[in-house]
Amino acid sequence: MTDLKSFWLLNAKIFCNNDFVEKNIFISEGIIKILSDSKPKADSYPSYDLTGKIVIPSLVDMHVHLREPGFSYKETINAGSLAAAAGGFSTVCTMPNLNPTPDSIENLKIQLDIIRRDAHVQVIPFAAITKGRMGKELVDYEALAPFVAGFSDDGSGVQNLDIMKKAMERISKTGKILAAHCEVESLLEGGYIHKGTYAKKYGHPGISSESEWKEVERDIILAEETGCRLHICHISTKESVELVRQAKKNGIDVTCETGPHYLTFSDQDLKDEGRFKMNPPIRGIEDREALREGLIDGTIDVIATDHAPHSMKEKSRGLQKSAMGVVGLETAFPAVYTTMVSSGLMSLQHLIKVMALNPRKILHLPQDTIETGNEANITVIDINDSFIVDPENFKSLGKATPYEGLELKSKILMTIYNGKPVFNALL
Repeated sequence: MTDLKSFWLLNAKIFCNNDFVEKNIFISEGIIKILSDSKPKADSYPSYDLTGKIVIPSLVDMHVHLREPGFSYKETINAGSLAAAAGGFSTVCTMPNLNPTPDSIENLKIQLDIIRRDAHVQVIPFAAITKGRMGKELVDYEALAPFVAGFSDDGSGVQNLDIMKKAMERISKTGKILAAHCEVESLLEGGYIHKGTYAKKYGHPGISSESEWKEVERDIILAEETGCRLHICHISTKESVELVRQAKKNGIDVTCETGPHYLTFSDQDLKDEGRFKMNPPIRGIEDREALREGLIDGTIDVIATDHAPHSMKEKSRGLQKSAMGVVGLETAFPAVYTTMVSSGLMSLQHLIKVMALNPRKILHLPQDTIETGNEANITVIDINDSFIVDPENFKSLGKATPYEGLELKSKILMTIYNGKPVFNALL
């Protein structure tokens, strides 16, 4: 009973063709070998009884910060990929605000070497759009493209229109996505939370919605002109939702993501604690409702966490002085399940689509459907269980989350990556 290269998942409710069917799954040497209605009789392989549990293609997060190389006191690829596994993710894509910046083959190789050594799940880097993410000089997209998910200067927007247009023209030839952090720096005005009800009440400088949607608007126009595959990161405003909706209606090749916390909270839920500070900020109630509607109607393609760990010291200075960013890998599915599915706003099938299927489609990854002959990349979830979020239980080095102390419905029980259980709460 110790051979985890070969094992059974019994009585599993498998996600298949947008529905659930009960099957028994035999996994061996990384591959789904058997899908059967009948249970094995005398069998020497380990088995897990998944009665009442759902089995889905493993989750994919297109937007995480694992902080290596350069900032391993915040997070490591080892700890971050363990957190991903605990959250049901078999694949995560890392953003390039690192040291050194992955803006050349030489610099990227440093990151890839750490990934090969330490990662517990598939970790695919984004390379930078510009050298040093400074927004001035383009990188060698053609050389980097085979090794990356796409190109992004996440953490800052490319401010110069001409530079962004030239980047899109060249990236379009690689077939990769450009993942745009949309932020007009001249409109930030020293803000660090949403320019809304809470900021006005307590005298905090606010970040305007315009600082996001104006650059979303610009980049959509450039994507139409250049034919670049544009993916817009972490949208948070109602105007951004509508711009993407209209762009899709006009046939422009644009996709977008939002984060779980933007669907759950509004600025009226803020507390003067670093765990509520991220960029873009949690917006107003109208923005939250527009994001929910955009997710339901397909305008928003993907849920991505923007998992952004910092040290406890960096996050313990209140809203004004704490670093921007919260963690999300270990709460993402339960958070969105609780907010959108358990509440009756959205189907479970649609949640699986935006967290498992759509990211693979956008990134041109195999769909990993649960069929015989496919690689076993699988997440097992108990949607009938719940838990209280306690950051001390996180595998991530980062502990700052706006969900701390809240009860979330559904629990990740197992994550299988290439046939290997990389997270297993069933033991």
